[in-house]
Amino acid sequence: MTAIPSQTFVAEETSIASWVFTLDHKRVGVLYLFTLLALLALGGAFAMAIRLEHLGPGETLMSPMTYNRLFTLHGVTMVWLFLIPSIPSAFGNFLLPIMVGAKDVAFPRLNLASYWVFAAGSVVVLVSMFAGGIDTGWTFYVPYAASSPTAVPLALIGIFVVGVSTIMTGINFIVTVHSLRAPGLGWMKLPLFVWAIYATSVIQVLATPVLGMVLVLVGLDHALAFGLFDPAHGGDPLLYQHLFWFYSHPAVYIMVLPAMGVVSEVIPTFARKNPYSYGAIVYSSLGIAFVGFLTWGHHMFVAGLSRFDAGAFGLLSMLVAVFSAIKVFNWVFTLKRGAIALGTPLLHVFAFLVLFFFGGMTGVAVAATSLDVHWHDTAFVVAHFHFVMVGGTLTAFLAALHYWFPKMTGRLYPERPGAIAAVLVFAGFLLTFVPQFLLGNAGMPRRYATYDPAFQGLQRISTVGSWVLGAGMLLIAAYLAWSLFRGARAGDNPWRSRSFEWRTPSPPPKENFVRPPRFDVGAYDYTRPLEGEDE
Repeated sequence: MTAIPSQTFVAEETSIASWVFTLDHKRVGVLYLFTLLALLALGGAFAMAIRLEHLGPGETLMSPMTYNRLFTLHGVTMVWLFLIPSIPSAFGNFLLPIMVGAKDVAFPRLNLASYWVFAAGSVVVLVSMFAGGIDTGWTFYVPYAASSPTAVPLALIGIFVVGVSTIMTGINFIVTVHSLRAPGLGWMKLPLFVWAIYATSVIQVLATPVLGMVLVLVGLDHALAFGLFDPAHGGDPLLYQHLFWFYSHPAVYIMVLPAMGVVSEVIPTFARKNPYSYGAIVYSSLGIAFVGFLTWGHHMFVAGLSRFDAGAFGLLSMLVAVFSAIKVFNWVFTLKRGAIALGTPLLHVFAFLVLFFFGGMTGVAVAATSLDVHWHDTAFVVAHFHFVMVGGTLTAFLAALHYWFPKMTGRLYPERPGAIAAVLVFAGFLLTFVPQFLLGNAGMPRRYATYDPAFQGLQRISTVGSWVLGAGMLLIAAYLAWSLFRGARAGDNPWRSRSFEWRTPSPPPKENFVRPPRFDVGAYDYTRPLEGEDE
């Protein structure tokens, strides 16, 4: 078995201190990746426990209070600690500077600080789990969040600190793209993943301070009984919902836009074909980022919005679907008549397309006031949310993990277990959440520990689905861990991609390039061979 060359970002320095104090964006990306994978495992374990409780209609394994705390911890861990930072912090950190031809991000020390701030915030949130837990749901709705006897203030502090890390990362990416692009690399030559991370960073920088402010206010309400959001003290809980969703709906696009960037990279590589319309994908990313700020009200159709406001928010929410549809059509037409290589990353992308399409269509449905009122706070919303956020973002995360695994490690993974795991994850996800659509439509409320015995059949199918999904994730963890040490050498460009990151060795050297990068062949130009490649 061939060893990994010694002049790589991994092998050049091997001490623990070289990782703890590293200023190399690639190492920071790897630190983020392993931390995020650990948090994903924790959030997944909470989800499995929740599904086990629903095997029976009454109390099965835990009390209702324990159930409340588990679904809150699942939501907090998955949304705030995994889904939002996952693709930008791990793969954005590792790849964005390489994709723009830079040696590092604009502010390497700020980048390292962002990781440790994120780690500190995550630890605070985890400590809150052992200091009484949290039972408010991941949305921290007031006035209950301001009076809950659980460790709400500690969790809010942790999420606030994680938000600071998000802003630091967003600023770094924006400045890097503006100021460190290689000579000759204009805006309309940038890889589509860079455009997706750029649009995401704009949302992160503009929207996250609003979240930070509102979390501080809830903490003050809880600790000092300010009553800002408590009607018993003259406060207004609807003001909290407006402020919370002003951030949290754009946060949906913080999770989905990077996922779309991954899909836009994987499809041209595995179809060996230029994107159907590069410009349409770029402008639709910016359109989603802009319109996403104007749609928060569709979470509040039952909160007393005026008829005009409800109609306006509904129409704006459907406009996001137009931009998303532009992307989906582009991906499909890129695949059409392409020389498709059915690798594991592309299988996860196919899962993304199916889940995101159905999740998006149900999103259009809940943007209609009459339907939203019927499905509000039911399991239907749980299914819609998971189809978009988890089905979309998680499958794209897995696609990114498999697509860039050879770039980051210099090793290949076995394709057969990769394909089996992709099928298990997709099938398990459908088994878990399609029944939730049916349960919600039949009236099953979300966040209830017990339920009507008439719902038991669908609940059990959903629980079995979670086991299949979990088995797929465990299989991925097993063969990637094995491949990390025993996988075959990948070579510099095992996918024969035109994308810029594959024009440097795998794994890359410390300063990213052995010689100055050339961008005379575009990132998706499959009409001519790369330098040194025979076709």
